[in-house]
Amino acid sequence: MLLWKENILLLILFFFFLPLLSSIQHVYGAQHPPFDPLLHVNLVKGGSKAQMTPGKPKKATTFQEFESITSDAWDVGDDDDELLAMAARNLNIEVVMETANKVIENHSKLQERQQKQERRETSPASVHSEPSPDSRMVKSLSEHVSCYRGSDCSCEKSSLQRQRSLPQRPVIPLVARMADQNTSGTPAMTEREASRLDKFRQVLAGPNTDLEELRKLSWSGIPRQVRPITWKLLSGYLPANVERRASTLQRKRQEYFGFIEQYYDSRNDEHHQDTYRQIHIDIPRMSPESLILQPRVTEIFERILFIWAIRHPASGYVQGINDLVTPFFVVFVFEYIEEEVENFDVSSLQEDALRNIEADSFWCMSKLLDGIQDNYTFAQPGIQRKVQALEELVSRIDESVHRHMQKYEVEYLQFAFRWMNNLLMRELPLRCTIRLWDTYQAEPEGFSHFHLYVCAAFLVRWRKEILEEKDFQGLMILLQNLPTMHWGNEEISVLLAEAYRLKFAFADAPNHYKR
Repeated sequence: MLLWKENILLLILFFFFLPLLSSIQHVYGAQHPPFDPLLHVNLVKGGSKAQMTPGKPKKATTFQEFESITSDAWDVGDDDDELLAMAARNLNIEVVMETANKVIENHSKLQERQQKQERRETSPASVHSEPSPDSRMVKSLSEHVSCYRGSDCSCEKSSLQRQRSLPQRPVIPLVARMADQNTSGTPAMTEREASRLDKFRQVLAGPNTDLEELRKLSWSGIPRQVRPITWKLLSGYLPANVERRASTLQRKRQEYFGFIEQYYDSRNDEHHQDTYRQIHIDIPRMSPESLILQPRVTEIFERILFIWAIRHPASGYVQGINDLVTPFFVVFVFEYIEEEVENFDVSSLQEDALRNIEADSFWCMSKLLDGIQDNYTFAQPGIQRKVQALEELVSRIDESVHRHMQKYEVEYLQFAFRWMNNLLMRELPLRCTIRLWDTYQAEPEGFSHFHLYVCAAFLVRWRKEILEEKDFQGLMILLQNLPTMHWGNEEISVLLAEAYRLKFAFADAPNHYKR
């Protein structure tokens, strides 16, 4: 019995240490103010206890100064050991032990309830569906520790209800295996999904596609089977007239590879080599959720980004643009395969298919960037305006959140810059980004205008967690590591509905959110 309790205590200690270790990991992004805990913690030398009082960040008076005082978020420093030691020094072992004892006590009560419940259940099916005692114990402990960490589990539910709900949570792969996302594989469709797919096919089958009707259908999500052609139409890459599509595709694809022949050899020229070098460095740093970046995929991304930069000298290549290729590339790969992208060897596709995917991704990304290019010109004025508008909007729709961040001197630019620069791609799983872009493609000025209201809804979505943080460090760690790993279609649909409500209330009445 004592040995069993010791094992439980070790398990609880592991769960207790885990959030502390994960909270000091580096946050990966592109041109956003990286959070450095050492700037906001006063360490007392000489073996005395570290003071965890929040520090005051240095304020930048200009955007150029703001950029100069922030380091590249991809650079991993050598202070990991010091941070780990700092975390260990500040652990309160009494709190750890008290938490462990509470979990053991709760677990014992849970076991008693389970035994009574199992005796009442007579159905063989229900008996076989129950997880093993060991797995129940681990999941129960995980759930209790999650409650202490402030996760989204409901502590008001009974322990038995929580324990039973855990096995139902799907294990989600890197890209998407969820049936409601329609972004990978071919799962069995529900009657509603089949009906929606039929409506899309009817609209697409006509000699001239009704783009307005297509937008209405697409706002609530696009079935995987018709997403490639729908994205091409809604982005303006393909014409509505069916007879003109084949010739347009042929011409645009030839035009893109003409750019390759004309410009790509200049990547090693003196005035272009810095651009190409930065692209070459950034692609392997992309989010691991995006793709397993195989050598062939890396080559394709390098060509797309370099050609775009050469043809848009006003902005050139800026970190963050590299992320915007991924959703198009993944969606257009699905046009040629049935399996999941993460397990698929892209080089096994026929050469013509790869060339088509590359050219289509380039042109659709270009169409997207045409509407938000001021996000990437010198000093990135588009992003500055959007971050300021976000701050004003949040101050009106949730004054408590706004004042809370003011109280602890959290600047919106410190976390929302990345939201605007990467269109929330660093905050959401790729399956959610693809679903989000279905609506952005359908919404007028979706990427340039509606995105602001999505960001506002996204921030307010975490108001409870934000208000629970009582220092600058905790707020920045939360805002740069929001727990969206298990998000899917339902969460994105709710987010979009709230964003639409905010747009309806404020978009045509900007004075409503001005001070």
